Amino acid sequence: MTNFALTIWAWQLTHEATALALVGLFFMAPSILMSPLAGALVDRWNRKLAMMLSDIAAGLGTLIIFILLVSSRLEMWHLYPIFAFAGLFQSFQFPAYSAAVSTMVPKQQYARTSGMLSLAQNASGILGPIAAGVALNIVNTEGILLFDMISLIIAIGALLVVKIPQPEVIEAKNVKKNSLIKDSVFGFKYVFARPGLLGLQLTFFVTNFIGNLCYPLLTPMVLARTSNNSLILGSVQSAFGVGGVAGGLALSATGGTKRKVHGIVIGLTVSSLGTAALGLGREPLTWIAAAFIMMVFNPLINGSNQAIWQSKVPPEMQGRIFSTRLLIATMSAPIAMAITGPLADRLLIPGMMPEGWLTPSFSWLVGIGPGAGISLLFIFMGLLGLFVGSAGYMSKQVRNVEDILPDYDSAC
Repeated sequence: MTNFALTIWAWQLTHEATALALVGLFFMAPSILMSPLAGALVDRWNRKLAMMLSDIAAGLGTLIIFILLVSSRLEMWHLYPIFAFAGLFQSFQFPAYSAAVSTMVPKQQYARTSGMLSLAQNASGILGPIAAGVALNIVNTEGILLFDMISLIIAIGALLVVKIPQPEVIEAKNVKKNSLIKDSVFGFKYVFARPGLLGLQLTFFVTNFIGNLCYPLLTPMVLARTSNNSLILGSVQSAFGVGGVAGGLALSATGGTKRKVHGIVIGLTVSSLGTAALGLGREPLTWIAAAFIMMVFNPLINGSNQAIWQSKVPPEMQGRIFSTRLLIATMSAPIAMAITGPLADRLLIPGMMPEGWLTPSFSWLVGIGPGAGISLLFIFMGLLGLFVGSAGYMSKQVRNVEDILPDYDSAC
């Protein structure tokens, strides 16, 4: 709800795609740069506390925005350092909870567990955007930020009562501890020594670049093509949540494909088609259907990938290695976010206006107007995603990674 409300606030203030993309850039860049050090610290710290630290930092950022907003002092530039601060601590979240899951369930249930996590994450995405669209007219953005801070208290309370065991191996083996710098570099050495795992993450590197190049522009595209209708935007964003929940339920029930790498390839193929369909659509029902189709396979992609890594990497190393894995997969995001705003504002949007240079070639495909240029980007990025998924599967090391690398508990 908060992300939705702040996105609407920023769009109404600036009417520039660049401003929205910069918020994402300031959030992602510190998170990515901090991730190797964060992973080393997660393997040393209590993992529950690491997750709690990330949540509290996000709550402090929301509190600052709330205070600035109610005092009528909030400006667009304020969001950049606040989101950078939250992103810095967000780097602890993924390695901490991923490593925690590995100690809480048997490896045969890793994919199902990822499906349950995806279900939990996407469930809030169903009602959140629609509720925010309605709440904006009742309690305004200030009210939504207040709800956010209340939800933080509930989330930390839930985390406090959950038992998360620490890997016993840490106590037994780490008699002589490496320096923090050596632990931060360890993940890179581990991943680069295993071409199959590296190939998987390079595939995600490119697909994340594609996603971060076009999805920050989804809000401008929908708003531009619907005369700033926030309820339609909320419905489209809720469709992503419904698809994610449906996909999470399916993965939780079935455990995904027998060979996890097949789940990644199938998911990337269908998800890429959904991205292209978002660009082809010119009305809400098409966008809603495309959003659902795209997200229903997202849990299969991420759950299959997560299951491979959790089964191959020893739990006591997962903080460091999963942080490196996250860095490789997402370091393309800041580049994409830095490019996407100017690309839309200066090239694609004017290019698909009535007298634009792209109009003669593509008006038949996406129409004409402010949102048409962004629609064109979605189509081309969807097609590129199809190619990337197929290319990754062509690599023998990636295709057979589950056979080439032994599971961590059978390596000896």
